Amino acid sequence: MRTVTLRRSLVALFAAAISFGAITQAQATSQDKSVLRIGYQKYGTLVLLKAKGTLEKRLADKGIDVKWTEFPGGPQLLEGLNVGSVDFGTTGETPPVFAQAAGADLLYVAYEPPAPTSEAILVPKDSPLKSVADLKGKKIALNKGSNVHYLLVRALEDAGLKYSDIQPVYLPPADARAAFERGSVDAWVIWDPFQAAAENQLQARTLRDGQGLVNNHQFYLATKPYAEKNPEVVEVLIDEIRGIGEWTKNNSAEATAQVAPLLGLSAEITRVAVERQSYGAQLITPQVIEAQQKIADTFTDLKLIPKRLVIKDVIWSPASKVATAQ
Repeated sequence: MRTVTLRRSLVALFAAAISFGAITQAQATSQDKSVLRIGYQKYGTLVLLKAKGTLEKRLADKGIDVKWTEFPGGPQLLEGLNVGSVDFGTTGETPPVFAQAAGADLLYVAYEPPAPTSEAILVPKDSPLKSVADLKGKKIALNKGSNVHYLLVRALEDAGLKYSDIQPVYLPPADARAAFERGSVDAWVIWDPFQAAAENQLQARTLRDGQGLVNNHQFYLATKPYAEKNPEVVEVLIDEIRGIGEWTKNNSAEATAQVAPLLGLSAEITRVAVERQSYGAQLITPQVIEAQQKIADTFTDLKLIPKRLVIKDVIWSPASKVATAQ
């Protein structure tokens, strides 16, 4: 009974948006081409791109304005994509899986190389917990359906535990940090820059990061109607994301100075997060599809999503690639 309830609660995170999205799909399809609406979070290359402003300059030549909307996590961002409030955004590995399971009309557009150390299971500095195995029976805060959900599943498996051996406490990052600080939970699974902030400000200790467990790819996704109607804009986006990534690798101090005010964090914390990210956006490869399929199958086996998904069915192909194939 608990498994069925958990599955329903996770998929319901997106399903409610899907049902509402049915009445807004026409809005997404008829979205004015002169505005590109991007959803972003407090991490990743889109924050850097927003700070740099190069995308706006490039699209201005095409008569397109850019509107940015911040979301607290990947599941919430994908809800925004599904109901038509944004056209493009970035999330970790797991949110697209739950969104696809709920019927969201989304496409994977590109991905960043692995960044396994930019997410971790944290415990308070004075916690008696020394290993993942010690989490048995403990309360663990996480944003359900987010990239760290898969990290937790893999870490538990690696330690010989089942997901049912712990008590998940589903909270968005801000609420999870508050619970972590007051001792309402025993551990917190979280990503940068929240991870870096907790390490610096709370002296939180890493019980296990993603190294050796997960890729922690960051994915760029678009609504299917927008990507199919505006392939040239999507290609410009990927090119700009790739360019800002290369710039950041060579100018981490300057990137930190630009992003820190946007995140509301010190330069010291921001630089840790910036340097733990990966850069080099690429189109989706067969290897990445296979890795993402494994994640989807894992959640299916855990009965957290109701049916087997086929990831390759929701991969975007740029117009230039289609033209070459023809």
